[in-house]
Amino acid sequence: MRLRYSHTLILLHNFPSKLITMSTQTSFNPTPLKKCLSSQRNRFYTRKPLSTVFCSKPISQNDSLPLKTNGYSRSYTSNVTVPRPVHLENPNEAKVEMQFELLKKKLKAIGIDTAICVPGQYSHLLCPNCQGGDSIEKSLSLFIENDGGSAVWVCHRGTCGWKGSTQAFAGSRPLPIKKSKPVKKTREITEEELQLEPLCNELLAYFAERLISKETLQRNAVMQRKYYDQIVIAFTYHHNGALISCKYRDIDKKFWQEADTKKIFYGLDDIEGESDIIIVEGEMDKLAMEEAGFRNCVSVPDGAPPAVSTKELPPEEQDTKYQYLWNCKDQLTQASRIILATDGDQPGQALAEELARRLGKERCWRVRWPKKRGDVNCKDANEVLMYLGPQALKEVIENAELYPISGLFNFRDYFDEIDAYYHQTLGYELGVPTGWKNLNELYNVVPGELTIVTGVPNSGKSEWIDALICNLNRDAGWTFALCSMENKVREHARKLLEKHIKKPFFEARYGENVERMSVEEFQQGKIWLNDNFHLIRCEDDSLPNVKWVLDLAKAAVLRHGVRGLVIDPYNELDHQRPSNQTETEYVSQMLTLIKRFAQHHGCHVWFVAHPRQLQNWVGGPPNLYDISGSAHFINKCDNGIVIHRNRNPDAGPIDQVQVCVRKVRNKVAGTIGEAILLYNRVTGEFMPADNDMKA
Repeated sequence: MRLRYSHTLILLHNFPSKLITMSTQTSFNPTPLKKCLSSQRNRFYTRKPLSTVFCSKPISQNDSLPLKTNGYSRSYTSNVTVPRPVHLENPNEAKVEMQFELLKKKLKAIGIDTAICVPGQYSHLLCPNCQGGDSIEKSLSLFIENDGGSAVWVCHRGTCGWKGSTQAFAGSRPLPIKKSKPVKKTREITEEELQLEPLCNELLAYFAERLISKETLQRNAVMQRKYYDQIVIAFTYHHNGALISCKYRDIDKKFWQEADTKKIFYGLDDIEGESDIIIVEGEMDKLAMEEAGFRNCVSVPDGAPPAVSTKELPPEEQDTKYQYLWNCKDQLTQASRIILATDGDQPGQALAEELARRLGKERCWRVRWPKKRGDVNCKDANEVLMYLGPQALKEVIENAELYPISGLFNFRDYFDEIDAYYHQTLGYELGVPTGWKNLNELYNVVPGELTIVTGVPNSGKSEWIDALICNLNRDAGWTFALCSMENKVREHARKLLEKHIKKPFFEARYGENVERMSVEEFQQGKIWLNDNFHLIRCEDDSLPNVKWVLDLAKAAVLRHGVRGLVIDPYNELDHQRPSNQTETEYVSQMLTLIKRFAQHHGCHVWFVAHPRQLQNWVGGPPNLYDISGSAHFINKCDNGIVIHRNRNPDAGPIDQVQVCVRKVRNKVAGTIGEAILLYNRVTGEFMPADNDMKA
């Protein structure tokens, strides 16, 4: 049921109770109810417009003002005399009397009757602005100061609020009146007052068509009421057997309910003492649940919201839309399992979310409505009962699933991904080979991981990463985002092109006798660069921080589909941190951000970090714990690699490079060990050493 609310109060001459009207956009199926009403249209239903008839409240004997009753004016004379004060606080009584008389004339000119008013007291009068509304309520609060020289007033009716002040003479200073919020009274109602009747045969047939039995209707005290010239369904709301409220439904599926009654669940007594309860969106769904064998079910009284609120939950006293939850807090607190069986449309799901937010998602379950035909799902419990029967509705409730909680999952939620991992349908389960056979036994590139690369200065860290990403581009088609602050763009382009084309960029000293890349190769190489690499650079004098880099890398992933990110090096970033944060804490937080980015976007990240200044260094490769800043570089990374170039001719070729794999978290992708590569200074390529080749 989708309810909209109208604050119109309809007072009927036959029914003294006040009603709140509500409407719905859903059309009402008139069969057989419409047959009943159409066959007896002259008796039950006409299309003539409704008239509003005013009913007076009991009239106080102290009231000397004329009141309107049923459209007529009638005067009442007070039998009580208002006592006059014996002594005024102002010693100059003559002056007070003079000011007071002048003030009364000014008040009378604007319609305020001051016949019973005295200085220094509050008086409750009929407001000349709203005339007290339909009930002729004395809602105007008037205060006259002790000296009779000024007055302030305010009308406490919510739809009026008229307020002001006046003075007998200029210079008087009236005191402000703070407007107080009127206290809403709760009505008590009875079946006799509402003139409720047992259901007629036509309405019983209407419910039977929806598979709701007469026994279920009688147990839930579903009744009818004559409303002008039609008969409407009356859903009675009880607690501890007492009638608390009543909600009505007419031929056009419009809903309204008794005004100023306490908001509670429909069927509240049925969940008293229950540990498992079901909450549905409408009274018909509550009745349908009973036909499937579930009495421990209640319905919300006010329908569903259009969408989930983006605001924080209000405190209990301000949560007016869901006040029925707080009024039924005792019954809800004892429940350990709450099944939210709201409608399957967007408002219904919004209602489920709003209820779960207040009830606690940890004890909530939700249902999935089955299909009624083709690809169309049933909308609610009553549709399941009508189209598929009570057994199907029972299975829906028995198969309710845990309500999702952000950040809390079951392995079942990931079975599809685990299946794909087992059957290796993703393509990178074992990692992407590096392009060097002897290194593939130790290290493979897995999407979503973080590799820390370190080594002493001028050991070839950046050259090795450039060679690696060129191999990954060639063999797996990966594209990359490059944040390489130490490289000029033109020099970085030269290095990548030399590795790709396998020829020197220039005819210079390092090129030796190797032919330089041709103009045609150079032009094709530029296209290759542009298609496969995207640059993250800060063109002004400021230093970028990690968040800035990751935000741009995210854009590169979404826009260009990059699979790898290179941040080279760590010390070229801005690492300002709060004064109360240590460097160790900062590094831990920074690496956590990088890892979350890698995992969320399936992007492998290479992060180059220099070691601190080594004491008594004898030329060997450093350790990952030697990285400047924090031990978190090795603790938090997935892979840790040290690149070390030989500088001693007696120990081997000068261009020999050790790739020391010091950490591999994922044993599927590699293991700890070392591989030897030979660096080609002319083209920037790395090749496996002959004695370190693997078949």
